[in-house]
Amino acid sequence: MNDHFMKERPIPDLLLSMSLPMVFSMLVNSLYNIVDSFFVARISEDAMTALSLVFPIQNLINAVGIGFGIGINAVISFNLGAGKKRRADMAASQGLLLSLLHGLVLTAACIGVMPAFLGAFTSSQTVIDLGLRYSFVAFLFTTVVSLSMAFEKIFQAVGRMKLTMLSLLGGCVANIILDPLLIFGIGPFPRLGIEGAALATGLGQLLSLLIYLAVYLIVPLPVRLRKRLLLPDRRIAARLYAVGIPATLNIALPSVLISALNGILAGFSEVYILILGIYYKLQTFLYLPANGIVQGMRPLIGFNYGAGESKRVREIYRLVLLMSGFIMLLGTVICMTVPDRLMALFTQNPDTIAEGGRALRIISAGFLFSAISVTSSGALEGLGKGMPSLIISLCRYMVIILPAAFLLSRLLGPTGVWHAFWITEAVTAAVSLLVYRKAVNNKI
Repeated sequence: MNDHFMKERPIPDLLLSMSLPMVFSMLVNSLYNIVDSFFVARISEDAMTALSLVFPIQNLINAVGIGFGIGINAVISFNLGAGKKRRADMAASQGLLLSLLHGLVLTAACIGVMPAFLGAFTSSQTVIDLGLRYSFVAFLFTTVVSLSMAFEKIFQAVGRMKLTMLSLLGGCVANIILDPLLIFGIGPFPRLGIEGAALATGLGQLLSLLIYLAVYLIVPLPVRLRKRLLLPDRRIAARLYAVGIPATLNIALPSVLISALNGILAGFSEVYILILGIYYKLQTFLYLPANGIVQGMRPLIGFNYGAGESKRVREIYRLVLLMSGFIMLLGTVICMTVPDRLMALFTQNPDTIAEGGRALRIISAGFLFSAISVTSSGALEGLGKGMPSLIISLCRYMVIILPAAFLLSRLLGPTGVWHAFWITEAVTAAVSLLVYRKAVNNKI
């Protein structure tokens, strides 16, 4: 298939064809996150709290896989746009090998750190025990996650979004089906409790990887994995990490943020840790679909940048900003009108529902602003400009929100932490526009 369609088709049609499969996949992925948490919450509120505490480390594992995959994506799409087929094959081959190594190292490190990590945020031995049981099973699939993410970004780099959608859907649907079966022991399945939730997640991830492998062996792609190109090339490796490391930090920063906010909120009550964990589950319904649009944008921007099509790069950015803004506006309306009903999906405690509803209303005031930072950061990654993208994420997840949350919590209590979210999004949106325009004007 001729991959020059990326610089020849009209941009609205092209962006929709690349993004809609990913948006649909991300919506199903969001549903999986909600369903997984819904069933875990039925075990006990302690189980849901444990899941909330483990989440930052899970997000770190995903961050390494996705972030380095973004580096693979950017290098492949740029080289294809520039007509350098062999270097694109080299990026895919070496990227997959390095992803395997990342997965192996992370498996040992994350399992080893969990006892001390959980103990830093709760004194409840029940919560710690549940967290350890869940994380041990879940982290055994870390290498599977790493390889699956690498394949996902290779497929996306050559425009095969529908195939990526097939793999993601397969894994998510399997996870949704297996969750109640393995947690509660329905039919012939054993009752595994919180370990069942972790196993369902791991088996879904494994199915996604197997689908990628099967499709790769059957369907011809513009890039191929080749043994003779596995010998490390310094320039390719440097380029992969130049984009991959900042992208990984971009995605990993929420883990740092959540852990830091958990530390602040733990000083008031574990109820607020639970509320924060529920919020991060709910917000996937907004940010994962928006991320689907960004995933469709990255290879388009990278290819057109490599081909010297600067006008199309600008048009793609503007259209993605409008699409992301619409999603965030919809989310704002929902969270402002029915926050209590959203919280009631995960807890039956009326006090938790009331406090969580107030938190959602306050936090959602910043959703629309976040469309600017999400779009700008994703566009910069697609252009291979990892450091400017990292600057945006540092503002959003550390530099502004952590001092604001700490100071406001001293003045307003836990409510101050929720206000820090929308303040941060508003300030970061302004920073994002400045950073993006400066980076683009210097290079395009």
